[in-house]
Amino acid sequence: MHKIIDCHAHVFPEKLAEKAVANLVDYYGMPWSGNGTLAQLLSSADKSGVYKIVVFSTATKKEQVESINTYIAGLTDARLIGFGTMHPDFESCETELSRMVSLGLKGVKLHPDFQGFDIDDPKMLPVYRSLAQKKLPVLIHLGDERSDHSSPKRLARVLDAVPDLTVIAAHLGGYMRWGEAEEHLIGRDLYLDTSSTLCRISPQRAGELIKKHGADRVLFGTDYPARLHDEEYTAFMQIPLTEEERLQILSLNATSLFNL
Repeated sequence: MHKIIDCHAHVFPEKLAEKAVANLVDYYGMPWSGNGTLAQLLSSADKSGVYKIVVFSTATKKEQVESINTYIAGLTDARLIGFGTMHPDFESCETELSRMVSLGLKGVKLHPDFQGFDIDDPKMLPVYRSLAQKKLPVLIHLGDERSDHSSPKRLARVLDAVPDLTVIAAHLGGYMRWGEAEEHLIGRDLYLDTSSTLCRISPQRAGELIKKHGADRVLFGTDYPARLHDEEYTAFMQIPLTEEERLQILSLNATSLFNL
């Protein structure tokens, strides 16, 4: 078993977890393996040798931003790396990003489809520039079959506009839009994560995308509660990669990115 850093895990307060997961199951039309609670997340990680986890939750309303960031910051410890949230309609972005830093949060997670904005909306550029200035990475959900908010092409425009922004493009650059990701993102100066991809494409196709992009810029992620760690690790090990590439993706790249 390898040492693993899970770079993509959602977590919800226990009283909200059941409803949150039910909404996700309904939206994506497929069963999810986990229940969204911190207790199960940690138990799942323990069984698979996962020693650090990037955790976050997404504000679907601007009024949720501060409370979610406070909640996630309260979970962070030597094992849990907290990413904050931001919403395009939140009025005091710069102030809240500074508060995130003071709380010890290490980045920001955005989900354009759930938050209802285009990745390349001009009103988001000040947010991206502030993140770049503060050296905070942004993890962005990429790809959707029913929406263009999170298309790989839109993220490519952001990379052109804010070239010093550190971006983690979830789902190997575009859930269900991997051809578009290959055209617009693969090979560019950004990170990809493996979450919610290995259940949808073949190990061979995943290997092609990873090798084309460079394994030194790919991160392992489960998208918990979509998948538990043992099943995602098992799927990852089916990808035709060298042992050096596996080590990079499972932990070494994240160790460097987050200065662990």
